[in-house]
Amino acid sequence: MARRRLTEKQRQRITRLQDDRRTRLAKRVEEALLTSGDSDILQGRVISRHGQHLLVQDEEGIDHHCLFRQNLGEIVCGDRVLWQVASDDQGVVVSLLPRSTVLSRPDYSGRDKPLAANITQLIVVLAPKPAPTGYLTDQYLVAAELIGVKALITLNKADLLEAKEWQKFQQQYGYYEEIGYPLVGVSAHKEHGLEPLMQRLSNETSILVGQSGVGKSSLINALIPHREETVGELSETSGLGRHTTSVATLHFLENGGEIIDSPGVRSFRLGKITRQQLEAGFREFAPFLGKCQFSNCTHRSEPGCALTAAMNAGAIHPERLKNFLHMAEQLGKTR
Repeated sequence: MARRRLTEKQRQRITRLQDDRRTRLAKRVEEALLTSGDSDILQGRVISRHGQHLLVQDEEGIDHHCLFRQNLGEIVCGDRVLWQVASDDQGVVVSLLPRSTVLSRPDYSGRDKPLAANITQLIVVLAPKPAPTGYLTDQYLVAAELIGVKALITLNKADLLEAKEWQKFQQQYGYYEEIGYPLVGVSAHKEHGLEPLMQRLSNETSILVGQSGVGKSSLINALIPHREETVGELSETSGLGRHTTSVATLHFLENGGEIIDSPGVRSFRLGKITRQQLEAGFREFAPFLGKCQFSNCTHRSEPGCALTAAMNAGAIHPERLKNFLHMAEQLGKTR
């Protein structure tokens, strides 16, 4: 069904309501700042965010419901912040600390929208069904390369595959291991089926990405056995109710790892990047970049293309070059 267009009067009403909401929130933030007075500046970690409300964990592991000023920009799950106590059950964030990494994707207007901060590892989750797509997988891997984090591919529901099917999958996706991306098979329903992944999660801050239906939620539930209880506690602490379960949330694992459960990465698009950045996102291209006969080579049909020659020599997988060319076509197009 086509979306009904809003009338000018309806748009004005929505804008007025949004302005009123922002004004009320700004007043609450200012009141909280006045209440905080000369209280100590504390460090904290953002566990989740809903609108202008944050759940911040202090250095002693206690959660606090905080507000923050809009001029601080987009604060997201995983951010490190400075905050002050405003009352027994509320605080106010006064500063956003520098990020080591940030995972973003474009919103509907084309502007980059941060999803999670300070991650060290991106895990692409595949499953036998829905059938994996190399193109989406490569988009995730390009994003990991551009923000400078580790990446690995995990096949969830691996127990559903017979030996021949698992062998076929390895043949189809095994070239990723040759490039340097580990390939791990896991099962949330099999004893010790999560150990290969748990080893990779140790002492990392990871985020799971992948298309709908691959079982990210069941995987998260298996990795965090008491997740539902934790979400309930977060909801009670933050006062955000059921909304807490539909926003990115940081969880702590017993092996020292951290994992971000984010509904925002079920689908994914690369933001505004240059062709040179896209080339850099394919790590196996590096030895051949700048060696084409023509400096403006598009790597399609030009003579003397170093990438084409590398593909013919087996140094670049044909599917990877195909996906790169398709992504290159999308650069600059209206999103």
